[in-house]
Amino acid sequence: MSDVRELYQEIILDHGRRPRNFGRLEGATHHAEGYNPLCGDRLEVFFIIEGGVVRDVSFEGSGCAISTSSASLMTEALKGRSIEDAMVLFARVHALMTGADGGPEAATGAKAERFGEPAAGEQGGGPPAAGLAAGLGKLSVFEGVRQFPLRVKCATLAWHAMNAALEQGGEVVSTE
Repeated sequence: MSDVRELYQEIILDHGRRPRNFGRLEGATHHAEGYNPLCGDRLEVFFIIEGGVVRDVSFEGSGCAISTSSASLMTEALKGRSIEDAMVLFARVHALMTGADGGPEAATGAKAERFGEPAAGEQGGGPPAAGLAAGLGKLSVFEGVRQFPLRVKCATLAWHAMNAALEQGGEVVSTE
């Protein structure tokens, strides 16, 4: 079990140091900002949505390794997914990080199993995990975050911004 925890820490550190899909996305059709006043994390997410599908996604901003790696892994997981799938994934990841029930599709239904498959440009998801992490691939690295309530806000910041952007609210979301 220690080896898996170390692997997960390496993934978080790697994405924190070298975030994927970082930078402003020209021609974005959807956008939102996120702010965590507890630690000062601030980021913006950008999406190009065509035909109800996330064609491209990026983020920029500054924050701790947890918020940066979460945003980086989120962008990798969302490319090529429908908005509906992105919202289901939001519910599942939020449930994973908070320990809260994300509803029937957040558990292990047929729709949820699709998230174990790599999205466009994503590598394989690593060892399968039990419970809420099942089928989430690399995103399952955030399962341990719920043990640290203040860090949950860091890890979920990008996801809440994504939710606001895809609902076309475009407002600044806060983790307060």
